[in-house]
Amino acid sequence: MSDSPSAAGISVPAGFADRLIDWQRRAGRHGLPWQGTRDPYRVWLSEVMLQQTQVSTVLNYFPRFLARFPDVHALAQATPDEVMALWSGLGYYSRARNLHRCAQVVVAEHGGVFPANARTLETLPGIGASTAAAIAAFCHGERISILDGNVRRVLTRLLAFDGDMAQPAQQRALWVVAQAMLPAAPSGDDMAAYTQGLMDLGATLCTRSRPGCEACPMRTLCRAAEAGAATKYPVKTRTLKRRHESWWLLVLRSRAGDEPHVWLQRRPTRGIWAGLHCTAVFSSEPEALAAVPSGVSLDAVVALEPVAHSLTHRELRLHPLLVDVTAEAVSGDGQWVPRSALPAVGLPAPVRVLLDRLPD
Repeated sequence: MSDSPSAAGISVPAGFADRLIDWQRRAGRHGLPWQGTRDPYRVWLSEVMLQQTQVSTVLNYFPRFLARFPDVHALAQATPDEVMALWSGLGYYSRARNLHRCAQVVVAEHGGVFPANARTLETLPGIGASTAAAIAAFCHGERISILDGNVRRVLTRLLAFDGDMAQPAQQRALWVVAQAMLPAAPSGDDMAAYTQGLMDLGATLCTRSRPGCEACPMRTLCRAAEAGAATKYPVKTRTLKRRHESWWLLVLRSRAGDEPHVWLQRRPTRGIWAGLHCTAVFSSEPEALAAVPSGVSLDAVVALEPVAHSLTHRELRLHPLLVDVTAEAVSGDGQWVPRSALPAVGLPAPVRVLLDRLPD
């Protein structure tokens, strides 16, 4: 295995870039709806949606989002609720808020045109270094490497890089190596194929738990595969500690008028489901029952089937309590929303499902 000169003290396999470009053109993914374009808006939208989200999920959201907001101007002019409603179910809702803010900044400060280089792109709301690099490489052929989770896995295995990815200094060191592994004098098409190839390799062969080393085009270059230790990498000592919590959702419903209405409140701007609309949330059943409007008998409270919901750091068990009340019995911060209007409201995914399935 021949190596090229070292970067950050780490020798890199010679020929990696050319081999990756060739493999991507022959065997990589080519049918995803955000491929084959140099439109920064579409590349940016796909990159943000794909952060910590599976491709199969994004395939359902990407075309709907584009149909409603076909360009950055349309997105910038939207209301936050319109954006959140279309994002509902994708999770990590700060992405949607930053997406909206970024569109407004691009229109207000850049004339509706995304900057053409990664350094400037990274100054925009919600665009980190790897997303900026992807936009610049795909759309403008900039010679810069991405380094998302899939790519970190590919490169740490290829190099047997044992730096702890929980440490920012080690992530920076790997990025220096990633830059050294770029094609020497790429065309714009080469950079697009190289960048897509990194993504494809991580998504299809160099997977987290069951890597397809036998079919990998980098097998003869990969030090982890040579040692039979692919799943040892990447090294990350700090793991997420998942918390288990129970929440009680007080679902207040009014049947006055032509259709049922549900009382919704805006969630705080920080924390879980930040900025979305939701039923009132409580940490215990007694707290939820204490919030039932005065004059309404607790015998009228119907405990619905609990709902399990997984988040990155937490496992939630949601306990819905349904109460039919008159509209006049409820006051405070919130609003009555008719059932027919719920699809246009930004709701957490499990709450949307719950409200869709309320018993008559």
